[in-house]
Amino acid sequence: MGKLIYLLNVSLDGFVETVDHSLDWAVPDDELHTWFNDQSRTLDASLYGRRLYEVMAAYWPTAESDPAATEPMLEFARIWNATPKIVFSTTLDSVGPGCRLVAGDVGDRLAELRSEFIGDLDVGGPTLASAFIERGLVDEYRLLVHPVVLGSGTPFFPALTVPIGLRLLETRTFESGVMYLGYGAVP
Repeated sequence: MGKLIYLLNVSLDGFVETVDHSLDWAVPDDELHTWFNDQSRTLDASLYGRRLYEVMAAYWPTAESDPAATEPMLEFARIWNATPKIVFSTTLDSVGPGCRLVAGDVGDRLAELRSEFIGDLDVGGPTLASAFIERGLVDEYRLLVHPVVLGSGTPFFPALTVPIGLRLLETRTFESGVMYLGYGAVP
């Protein structure tokens, strides 16, 4: 069985977006985008919360028509469009091509998805990830820590009542100053 991976950009002080849901503080350069491409290429499927799905679906399906898109961005668009996406939402009525809409208990849905997809899955969006984290279902945490302090916003981790034990798996420093920290959950 594959791993459930939570990977997002995060500020030095632990936020994934500003109070007004802006992501403009994290602008991946070609080196970072290439790394994202390598990570995404290994996934069997991606799990999205509604808000992050809407952000991604607003650009990546048509990214190839953007004259400002770099080659790593175009490669990511091809990977993203080809990867099955499962969108967790109780408010959406439909999702785009290559996507499936689901609702209900995250543990039940994950069990169903793990029987369908034998490889790694990633979870995108801090609200959805929180539901998996609180249930102890995330196997790996991959943080791309950007050299910026936001002061407030949406945290990478939810408020927890019990600590999560982690072991360091990998680190990398990018030319931009972004630091990758990969951790595995300790059973």
